[in-house]
Amino acid sequence: MRFKASIDIMPLEALLDPQGKAVTQSMDNLSLTEISNVRIGKHITLYIETSDEDSAKKIVEEACEKLLCNQIMESFTFILSEA
Repeated sequence: MRFKASIDIMPLEALLDPQGKAVTQSMDNLSLTEISNVRIGKHITLYIETSDEDSAKKIVEEACEKLLCNQIMESFTFILSEA
């Protein structure tokens, strides 16, 4: 079976996000004062060929933990769907 993983990687809430802070300030400069606390992360899409959904989840978790996400500074979530 073929699965599609949509992965979101975000800075941990406890850490500063300089990019998000800069964008938040720019929103204020553009008179978009309703927008606050912008956080900027990464979105990754990948495909997995495996026999079942549980295997696909384990593969995505391993890829995130070993390569895609720096767990000292970031957290990840993902959605898995059949492709």
